[in-house]
Amino acid sequence: MLLRAFTVLLAFVVTAQPLPADADADTLIAQAIAAEQALQSETALALFLQAEKARPDDPLLLQKIARQYSDSIVDLESKSEQRRYAEQALAYSQRAIDLDPDDPVNVLSRAVSRGKLALFSNTRTKIEYSRLIKTDAERAIALDPDYAWAHHVLGRWHREVATLGTVAQWYVGLVYGGLPEASVTAAVSQLERAVELEPDNLNHHLELGLAYQAAGRNDDARRALEYGLGLPSREKHDDVAKSRARRALADIG
Repeated sequence: MLLRAFTVLLAFVVTAQPLPADADADTLIAQAIAAEQALQSETALALFLQAEKARPDDPLLLQKIARQYSDSIVDLESKSEQRRYAEQALAYSQRAIDLDPDDPVNVLSRAVSRGKLALFSNTRTKIEYSRLIKTDAERAIALDPDYAWAHHVLGRWHREVATLGTVAQWYVGLVYGGLPEASVTAAVSQLERAVELEPDNLNHHLELGLAYQAAGRNDDARRALEYGLGLPSREKHDDVAKSRARRALADIG
């Protein structure tokens, strides 16, 4: 609690006081990380962007910027601004990959960015992005088999595609050439691996619960969802994930 209060205070101080013109990139990045930990995405983004001026070819920094653009979308009300931030997230994640194509975090960052931008895209683009998300998640796992979030993203992809209605699958296949094969079994397997790798991350438990629900394993779904809901929220989107989990629990009954 004391650490959280300190990081919130630091983020406020960084926002309220102008930085010296000669502040170096390391200082800016340290301040940005403190703001990020305090869930102050806009502050973190502004600081990372300042640091980029000194380090335009730093792939780690570019990936950090991509994440802040992505995380900030939930704070915006304008659909046009949300789309612009999603486009920026994808652009920065692509730049990070161009500089370091074998970093699994960069690869998965592009997958997540495409998922965000797909929400503002037409059906054809959504389908194309869905194919590419699967490809990037699988590549991230190939680069680092113990990357929990890559297993999470691939598991969620399998669940969402496998649970498309029959009519929707037929239409996608007829008009857009279909999607790669997906299964609820694969979703469960990938998400169980994510939980095994990061048992303290509530998102993995909640997404696993949704996969169990899709597989008709309601008792397992209830246990996973309740366990995840009992873990403390730490990340930007944890409360959103918990709201979705509560709705799933209500559906299970």
